[in-house]
Amino acid sequence: MGDSLAHEAELNGLVKEYLKFAAFEETVNVFVKECKSKGKAIPKPPMIADHDIKTSYIQEDLLQAFEDGNRKVFFKLWEQHISPQVREDEQLPQKLEFYLHVHFAIFPLKNSGKSVIYKKNKDKEDMDERILHFKNYLETRGAALSQTTEFLPFYALPFVPNPTVHPSFKELFQDSWSPELKMRLQIFLSAGLKVTKAPKLLSLFKENGQSSKELLQQLQQQLVETERKAATYMKRYSKMQEDYQSLIGVTAELVDSLEATVNGKMITPEYLQSVCVRLFSNQMRQNVAQSIDFTRPGTASSMLRASIVPTTKSKDVPLLPSLDYEKLKNDLIYGNDRLKALLLQALRWRLTQSHPGEQRDTVLQAYISNDLLECHKSQRSLINLLNSKSEIVRQYTARLINGFASLSLGRTYLTQSTVLLKILEEALETEEEDSITRENVLGALQKLSLRRALQSAMVRDNIIFWLLSVLEDSDSLSDYTLEYSIALFMNLCLRTQGKRKCAEDARRVLKVLSDLLGHENHEVQSLKCMLQVSVFTVFLEII
Repeated sequence: MGDSLAHEAELNGLVKEYLKFAAFEETVNVFVKECKSKGKAIPKPPMIADHDIKTSYIQEDLLQAFEDGNRKVFFKLWEQHISPQVREDEQLPQKLEFYLHVHFAIFPLKNSGKSVIYKKNKDKEDMDERILHFKNYLETRGAALSQTTEFLPFYALPFVPNPTVHPSFKELFQDSWSPELKMRLQIFLSAGLKVTKAPKLLSLFKENGQSSKELLQQLQQQLVETERKAATYMKRYSKMQEDYQSLIGVTAELVDSLEATVNGKMITPEYLQSVCVRLFSNQMRQNVAQSIDFTRPGTASSMLRASIVPTTKSKDVPLLPSLDYEKLKNDLIYGNDRLKALLLQALRWRLTQSHPGEQRDTVLQAYISNDLLECHKSQRSLINLLNSKSEIVRQYTARLINGFASLSLGRTYLTQSTVLLKILEEALETEEEDSITRENVLGALQKLSLRRALQSAMVRDNIIFWLLSVLEDSDSLSDYTLEYSIALFMNLCLRTQGKRKCAEDARRVLKVLSDLLGHENHEVQSLKCMLQVSVFTVFLEII
């Protein structure tokens, strides 16, 4: 009790500090009044005069840097004394900070000849540096306001040669703009710099709560792991009990057989085989049941020793639960772009991250049997998502189709679509250069070119000439685009029709191939050799 009384005053102070921080003014008054009536002490809070003086100096320094156009000093103080949480999470400071960056960017244009700071710098170098800093801000922290109509015109400011005469920025160069901004800054600093630190009671709660939460999570993980191990050990224990009881039974029978042998009764091979079958592991019983000659000396003992050799058991992989494919397809057609992207990603992961073998085969077969991509419907086909206005939807659609094309059964399914090839070819030509979407479309076409019918169609659609135009600038291509472009080109040139297409522009083909000979990518060396053989063969035939 005495120990509790010794800390009572400190605890009362912590409670009062928290109540004031949370703005419970009436509660604070009642608490203080009741403590006085009961004779409970409340320590006085430390003096904050020094803090107020320091705050005043900081505010003066910030306003002076604003007046002088000293961007570096201003934003150094700004980042030191305005908490990141206030600057990043609250809209008012974000907008104020944006206008402050505008102020410092155009400061030389508004104050040429007035600022001491500005006089000390070369005009052009100083202006270029400020514009570059403002441009970097727009591309990083300022990007959050790019969708706000109020700030949209300012994103063109770094690219305007003379903002002083541009009508969009007329307001910035009026005499009243800077004083008004300074007033807004002063009001914000008066409130923002006096933000009190979190009360000690809250800090203690967060620290202890976080450590307790982490400890609880660790204990839960340990509990789950311990329960799993215990279940495994119980299974092993039960198996050992069964084996022990079986072994005791077989041992008793063998002792009886030995006694019978002493009395002159012979042991038959059939009996020996039945005993070994009972002792052998399940994996060997089928072999034992076959016609093994147990009359040969050492046969039974050799099989028995072999039965206890540890064998590597293949891990049982559970099948994934089934899906509501009708709802999935409906959401992929009528859902919003975010929902479509998430569903396409989940469907691709379900296929590509499943275990090779029965699990993956089951997933793919379910996709095909439910016609996931609607390959039998040209109008409602989900392949049309490649034409979506959303870049992320197009990308995830291309990734999913590429996943299908990576598997033989998937390629067979995709060939059933009458619009697939046309849509993929259009996407190949309309997508931005070397985008992830184009890479996956190219990968899917290369894999589908293994099918003769699609191979012929690609040759007729002049995909060879598109590939030539891409490979002419091979240094600017990603490794993926380069390798799959050459691989697709090679597949198409294997056909006589493809070779004849190459012969139509023989000089161009030879130039592209000769340029590729010096490329540093080792993965394409074998492909280049095969390409040369195919193309030069048709040139020899024509000659």
